[in-house]
Amino acid sequence: MSGPPVPRLATERLILREWRDSDRAPFAAINADARVMEFMSRSLDRAASDAMVARIVAHWAEDGFGLWAVEVAATGAFIGFVGLSRPNFEAAFTPCVEVGWRLAADAWGYGYATEAGRAALRFGLEVLDLAEIVSFTVPANVRSRAVMERLGLRRDPADDFDHPNLPEGHPIRRHVLYRLSRSDWRDSHATGSDGRCAGPLEGPLAKARAHCGCRRAYGKRACLTRSGRQPPPRGRTTRPGPPRR
Repeated sequence: MSGPPVPRLATERLILREWRDSDRAPFAAINADARVMEFMSRSLDRAASDAMVARIVAHWAEDGFGLWAVEVAATGAFIGFVGLSRPNFEAAFTPCVEVGWRLAADAWGYGYATEAGRAALRFGLEVLDLAEIVSFTVPANVRSRAVMERLGLRRDPADDFDHPNLPEGHPIRRHVLYRLSRSDWRDSHATGSDGRCAGPLEGPLAKARAHCGCRRAYGKRACLTRSGRQPPPRGRTTRPGPPRR
C-alpha cells in the first residue's frame, strides 16, 4: 500500500507497522463485528472500512503520525490498529492528539491494547515530544477505560463532554476524557523498552528537525510546541473518526 514511511515499533509480543493491502479484509471483519463496534455509532461495511484505511494512510502523509496496523510478532496475524490521531471535532480540550485502539474481539484479554498503547504513547511523548495525549470513550466502555488507566491516563469528571458529532439524545453522545501529560509520563516511564523502534526512523524525522523546535519531533506538522499548541492547519482533510475501542 502506497504512503509515506511509517516507523515500525516493536514490543515484547507485537509489531506496530505500516498498513498493507492484505490488512483490508481482516480489518473489514473487525469493523463489522458488533462486539467491537458496540460503542461506535455504527458498524462499517467493506466499502466504508476500506475508505477508513485510505484516510489512515493519508493521515500519516499529512501529520507524520497516525494509526499503526498491529500484528502479533509470533504469528504475523493482523489484529487491528493502535495509534495517534487528531480528533475531527471542536471541544474544550481540542486541538489535541488522541491515543486509540481497535482490536479484533478474539485478541481481547491478552493485554495487547495496553502493550501497543504504551508503545504509541512512548512514540508520541518521547519521539514527537507532545505536551499531552488524551483518550476518550463512552462511560460504559469499561474495557477501554481500564486500558486508559493501566496506561497512566487519568480522568477528571469535570472534563467529561458530549460528543459534538453525535445528536442530542444519542445513547453514546456522553464521553469521558482521560489525559496524560509528558511530565507525568516521564515521571512514571523513565526506563523501559516497550515501543522501541524496529529500525532507524527515516524520511519525515530528518526533515522535522529542521522545521520544528520540539526536542525530537517526527513529521513537520506532527509536533505540538512546548506550550501544547499545534501549528495552524493548511487545509482540512477527512479524518478517520475518533478511534473507538
